[in-house]
Formats: sequence, C-alpha cells, structure tokens
Amino acid sequence: MRFGMSGCFLPADMREITPELCRRVRALGFSGIFTRFRANDPHDTPGPVIDETRRILEGEGVRLFQTTGYWQNLVNPSEVERARAVKTLQASLRLAGRLGSRGIDTGPGSMNPDGPWFPHPYNWTPQATEQLIKSLKESVSAAEDAQVFLSLEGHQLVTLSDERVTKEVLDAVDSRWVRSDFDSANWIRLPEVFDTAPVLDRMFDVLGPHIVSCHAKDVWPENRLSVHLQDGCPGKGHVCFQTLLRRMEALNPDYPVIVEGASTEELPAASKLLWNTARELGIRVLDSGEAA
Repeated sequence: MRFGMSGCFLPADMREITPELCRRVRALGFSGIFTRFRANDPHDTPGPVIDETRRILEGEGVRLFQTTGYWQNLVNPSEVERARAVKTLQASLRLAGRLGSRGIDTGPGSMNPDGPWFPHPYNWTPQATEQLIKSLKESVSAAEDAQVFLSLEGHQLVTLSDERVTKEVLDAVDSRWVRSDFDSANWIRLPEVFDTAPVLDRMFDVLGPHIVSCHAKDVWPENRLSVHLQDGCPGKGHVCFQTLLRRMEALNPDYPVIVEGASTEELPAASKLLWNTARELGIRVLDSGEAA
C-alpha cells in the first residue's frame, strides 16, 4: 500500500513545487501527492515548467499519484459545451502524462452553475449518464497515449451517485484506462453513516476491479434540523478505515490511498491514523519515506 496526501500546503501553481516542499511531504509519511494545480491551464502550460516540476518531484522521490481533471462538465446536454469539456479533459490527460502522473481525478460535472459537485435534477437523468459515457469514450485514446488513468470520483449529488451507477458507466466505457477513484465518504447516506464497514464492503463488492486509487476521507452527521453530512479529515467521523485499507490492499498493494479533506494542521494525525491502521492489519507501506 502507498500513502499520499492532497490539498493542505500543496500549491495551486506547479512553479511553486520545491525540493523543500517534497521533503515535507516525505517527512509526514507520504510517498506521493494529489495536486490540483488550479493556476496551470492544461491547454497552455509551458513545457519547460511541466518538465521542471517533474524533475523536482522525481529527484525527491515524491510520486505524483493524481493531478486534476479541471472540473469540466462531461454530462452537458449541449454538444458544443460537452465537446469543449472533452477537449479540456484530453488536455489534462496529456499534461498529467508529461508530469509523470499515475492518474487524473475528475468528477462527471454538474449542470448546477455554482459548481461541479452541486446538485441539479438533470444530473440523475438517463441523458446525463449517456453524455458521460460518450465523453469518457472520446477520452480513452488520450488516456492510453499518456499512460494515465482517467479515474472517476462520484458523489450523491452528481451523475455518479453511487457505486452501482459508477459500475454501469465504467462497464459501458470498457477501458483499462478509465477507472474508479474510490471515495466512499461521498456515497455514504444517513441510514448508513454510523456503521460503515458493511457499506464499504458492499461498495468494494460492486466496483471491485474498476477501482484504481482511493481517497481516505471521513464523514459525519452534524447537529442540524435538516440532513447534513459533513466530510473531512480521516478520524473525525465514522468511516471504517480498517475495512477501507484491508479492501484496498486486497485489490493491489501498489494502489495509493490518498488523504483528502484534512487541513495542514490535521495532516499529521491523519497520517498517523493510516500508519497505525496499516500496522494493525499487517499491511506493508511501500516506498514510505519517514513513517509517521
């Protein structure tokens, strides 16, 4: 198993990746990162900037587990807008390949104008699913050429609303390069939140070989008079990380488990939770740097 981190002190601009930052990642017990690089447009980031970023990461032994897919809307009913989104996705795959990234992380997008992870009734329609499958099929060759996994993250609020819909979409695309970036916290519902081990087992049973990476994120209900499930730092909620790590290790010991939802201040505790859980389960952490 490999442990990675996202967010926190990682920069939005790849020009700010430094050897010192990489050593900070390693000292926290992580061997890789998931970066979003919001400041770097995948269509026009200069090649020398990309190459220098890759050189620094490889020189310091930090793997780029994931970069972002830039939150394009792959389910848009407008063919003009959907085609534009596919071009962005293809560009993000080419950028990731040149960076030496293992994969990209992207959701399906949303018709909600306020953001790609927010609800809209269209998101759950058959047309949205059809548009998503079409967009992904049109991106397979770019993923294969770049040797980068196009890994999909789902959420209750978007088209990939649960593990079964995700399997349906991935089965339809039928490519070893289009896979699932498993984030269980996004799919856990209120009746399930206090006993997540069987829920995680069900999700793994359904998605199984489609999974190629994992976000370690937690979820818990907040005391409000309408339903609100808050996601965040591992260890703050009810996700059963013993089950999560056990099932990921069984899929492939080389797959990364990436902390998401933690603040910089929370990151040492999140790392310690993963390391302690791995030791408890007898899981070997690969390329570990300095153990937390």
